[in-house]
Amino acid sequence: MSTTGFNPTVIRSQFPSLQRIHNNNPLVFLDGPAGTQVPNHVIDAISNYYRNSNANTHGAFLTTHETDKVIQNMRQAMAAMLNAESESCISIGQNMTTLNFSLARAISRVLKPGDEVLITQLDHEANRGPWLTLHDAGIKVREVNLLPTGVLDYEDFERKINENTRLVCMGMSSNCIGTVNDFKWARAITYKYNAWLLLDAVHYAPHFAIDVESIGCDFLLCSAYKFYGPHVGILYSKPGVLDRLPTDRLRTAGQTAPDCIETGTLNHAAIAGVTAAVEFISNVGEGNSLREKLVNAFTNISAHEYALASRLYEGLSKIAGVKIIGQDFSSTGRTPTVSFTMEGKTPLQVCKQLALKNIFAWDGHFYAIHAMEVLGLLEKGGVTRMGISMYNTKDEIEFVIGEVARIARS
Repeated sequence: MSTTGFNPTVIRSQFPSLQRIHNNNPLVFLDGPAGTQVPNHVIDAISNYYRNSNANTHGAFLTTHETDKVIQNMRQAMAAMLNAESESCISIGQNMTTLNFSLARAISRVLKPGDEVLITQLDHEANRGPWLTLHDAGIKVREVNLLPTGVLDYEDFERKINENTRLVCMGMSSNCIGTVNDFKWARAITYKYNAWLLLDAVHYAPHFAIDVESIGCDFLLCSAYKFYGPHVGILYSKPGVLDRLPTDRLRTAGQTAPDCIETGTLNHAAIAGVTAAVEFISNVGEGNSLREKLVNAFTNISAHEYALASRLYEGLSKIAGVKIIGQDFSSTGRTPTVSFTMEGKTPLQVCKQLALKNIFAWDGHFYAIHAMEVLGLLEKGGVTRMGISMYNTKDEIEFVIGEVARIARS
């Protein structure tokens, strides 16, 4: 892997999918919020595992030892990426949703009727649905309102958190409209009530450095396929917290963190790919340690993505009939994700027209279905969403702005 420092041309050369040509034109990937493209370094790590080390864990021979090391390396890499206290804080799952359902079942067993959980109207259903099941255990689930501006109502948050609140679940940022939530403020207020804080970092992790020790969250979930890796879910748990929860597990499984929430045989090849994804990101940064390289890399990535997203926002906002949903780019309180509606056309119609020009954008609610309901957009087909990733370019953004303007005029 030859990527060193933030060089967009070199970065793009690492992604085979970016070299594709369809109908004599390149492909423009603005679908990153639903899953980024994957670089050669990740692809090679996955295929090399199958070529050389395909064995189950905890055996007496060479390839099983290598699989054990693959898992250990991944926990160490993700601990560095999240600044976790140790690798034992990192649990592995099929995806974020499955891990969160498992966590919800475990937490339901330590709560009692009358206890409360606080969720938000802005969140992806993966951080709402699992907690809504706690109603069946007599747990009251309340939700923080979403304002028409696309920002959470923090006054409503303060009204609803109380001495019965045992857990607050919120996204670090919105996958549908890009809002970055004030999770540090949420941590401060949850401390007052001695409540756990769980953060969904799936949409946040590809764009910004995360420091779980500094935030102080009890749980954090993310997905590697959103940051240039394979489909693997990751759960961070503060030291000692997961050990106290009666998770679903076999008597033959590890009974303490991080293993106690990991069911069955893990996807070892994909786990090797997660480590490679973290390495790939770190290689666009500088520093003496993996953590230092990652922090610097995300500084570079954030600046690049923010500049492109700002230009996209500016260009789209000048097109007659286009309405951008959510905050503008006058502050850094958002991710490089731009969602909009177009007068006279559904989001699906817009995306189909864009696809004719090899521009890949998503339409719909993106599983943040309740947010779309609250904003009055669900019955209109949701929004058209475009997400910037590290491999996008200025030329692509100018091309996209021009094509959206053409569609709006048609």
